[in-house]
Amino acid sequence: MNILFLTTHLNTGGITSYLLTLGQALVKKGHRLLVASSGGNCVARFEEAGIRHVQMNIRTKSEVHPKLLFAWPVLNRLIRQENINIIHAQTRVTQVLGYGLSLSCGVKMVTTCHGFFRARWFRKTFPCWGEAVIAISRPVSHHLNQDFGVPYEKIHLIANGIDLNRFVMADESKRRAIRHKWNIAHEPVIGTIARLSDVKGIDILIKSMPLVLKERPSAILMIAGQGPEEANLRKLTQELSLIKHVRFENIINQPQDILPIFDVFVMPSLMEGLGLSVMEAQACGIPVVASRVGGLVDLIEDGKSGYLVHSQDETVLAGRILDIFRHPDHARAMALQARSNIENHFSEGMMVEETVKIYEQYSGC
Repeated sequence: MNILFLTTHLNTGGITSYLLTLGQALVKKGHRLLVASSGGNCVARFEEAGIRHVQMNIRTKSEVHPKLLFAWPVLNRLIRQENINIIHAQTRVTQVLGYGLSLSCGVKMVTTCHGFFRARWFRKTFPCWGEAVIAISRPVSHHLNQDFGVPYEKIHLIANGIDLNRFVMADESKRRAIRHKWNIAHEPVIGTIARLSDVKGIDILIKSMPLVLKERPSAILMIAGQGPEEANLRKLTQELSLIKHVRFENIINQPQDILPIFDVFVMPSLMEGLGLSVMEAQACGIPVVASRVGGLVDLIEDGKSGYLVHSQDETVLAGRILDIFRHPDHARAMALQARSNIENHFSEGMMVEETVKIYEQYSGC
């Protein structure tokens, strides 16, 4: 089967990780993949996996931007020349672009909804969902139906899958080696990997640190990622006199290279479609504290496979982080339960198998 992925960019992030995991597995199964995007720092990884990248100037947040009009005829020719069987769009912008291409080329399109859209009139008037919509969690599926009127029979619940060969539980010797690489000795490490946007709630995590430090004075918070809120978060760190305890790291293209140094992984989001970085941490056997929002409730059973807390409450967040350090045996048991949950319900193989079924259903291949 010849498959075209459409996305606005291939920079580090949840959508890029989703496409790379899905794409690599599809190539191994003998499918031929192309991905059209405006490029990014992960392009080389796609090409190394045998996925051809087609550079298109389509990075915009506007569904009616002139860039899309210029890209349309180029992609139209590409679809015909490469005998594309299915179009798979990932963002609202490429969803609209892909819908037009689907109509003009007679090639079916599916979309993946990775999170929550604002119910703007244009999105309701011109839904452009394609033949089928993949929702990555139950809350996202409910959002599509309740806020946009997408019928449940058109929605397919397929959670993100984790490559369990990449994300493994590190033994203590490997953890020590990776900690040495990051210049960390025995300090307790609280970590997060996220795009630094306001919806991720990283400011709440920073505000929780003074409370954590009262009991664990040598603790370090590592924030891996970049985004529009970085300057504000650095300023907040200075205002709270936390410079010695908060480390900002650049974009992490290979999260499995940093995850083993974390003693606890925190995702304090205000909204989350599912939580790919949480899943990766769980696969690595790291105890997780996360907000009780969106798809995160599908990943964590409070007190059994991690802790769920109300968002925007740094006091409760700090308390649960400290509980991880206070009760290491219970933390380890929760981490093992979370790893088992990933193996049983969120594997790469399950995601690929269910996605291929949708491709076959609508492409006729």
